[in-house]
Amino acid sequence: MSVWNKFLHWLGIEGRTHIRVYHGIGGVEQLEIFGHVLDRGPLPAMRYSSFPLFNMIALLRLFMVKPREGAQVQLTWEGQTITALTESDGFFHLQWQPETMPAPGDHVVEVMITNVEESPVTRAMGVVIIPHRSQFGCISDIDDTFLVSHSASMLKRLHVLFTRNARTRQPFEGVVNHYQMLSDAVNKLRPPRPFFYVSSSEWNLYAYIREFCRMHGLPEGVFLLSQLKPLHMLLKSGQQHHATKFTRISRILKHYPHMRFILLGDDTQEDPHIYEAITKHFTSQIIAVYLRHVRNSRYAATQEIAGVISGRGIPCCYFKHSREAIAHSRQLGLIA
Repeated sequence: MSVWNKFLHWLGIEGRTHIRVYHGIGGVEQLEIFGHVLDRGPLPAMRYSSFPLFNMIALLRLFMVKPREGAQVQLTWEGQTITALTESDGFFHLQWQPETMPAPGDHVVEVMITNVEESPVTRAMGVVIIPHRSQFGCISDIDDTFLVSHSASMLKRLHVLFTRNARTRQPFEGVVNHYQMLSDAVNKLRPPRPFFYVSSSEWNLYAYIREFCRMHGLPEGVFLLSQLKPLHMLLKSGQQHHATKFTRISRILKHYPHMRFILLGDDTQEDPHIYEAITKHFTSQIIAVYLRHVRNSRYAATQEIAGVISGRGIPCCYFKHSREAIAHSRQLGLIA
């Protein structure tokens, strides 16, 4: 390791070309997994602190990334080799149709970079999750749906991002209980219901959000986040790529045409409009929609959208506190 790379490592940054692999998913006929190849990126967090300056530096590290375009990545599945090239932001998406679909559960794969000098960081393990058939699945937003983020105010959002970390951020009161009941995690006689987290937050925050979910006991799931951002775009974190959210949710619904879903979001950004469009195009697959009321200026407009969704025969709960959502879910028979 060069002196420069040793210095970066001291800062908590990997300075060699390396690969990140995120949880993948398996549908009716197809498996897929995705990740990034970076020439520079943050190492996993080893320490957490309540000291604001420490948290500020830790956040800045997440955006000190240098993507590698045109890297070739591959995995081997039962003798079949699948390859792809990374995009301009270093993102790759491997998808393939196996001869025989594997059983539901977690399936470990190894993904490697093949056109750079091999090193211990040019390969990584990933997991393809094939959900068990269940009564329903859940698709949830993140910011201001279960994680208090102040998305409606850039200054407040940046304040919590800069001064807190994945272990000191807070969920809304009662939301963890609601999600745990929806996942049916307490019932050990059957697998938990699948959760998908679809957000405008960037892939930079993947490990951060997963640690938050782990700390608070939120259901394990698959994350579909937004395009990686470089450091100079940090101030626009979470403020773009709402349009692609419809596409990402549609992919999930098309992956599992046999399964029905609950949508969970909030009124701070575009969730009401996106979920209304989803219920229009996938009416038969949506059991219910939950929208957290956070932003008073959006109340009337969101109430109107909730009425449109309900008019399609899909229950829509527009709520202030998670206890209202829990009562609604219990009334529908979605939770015990």
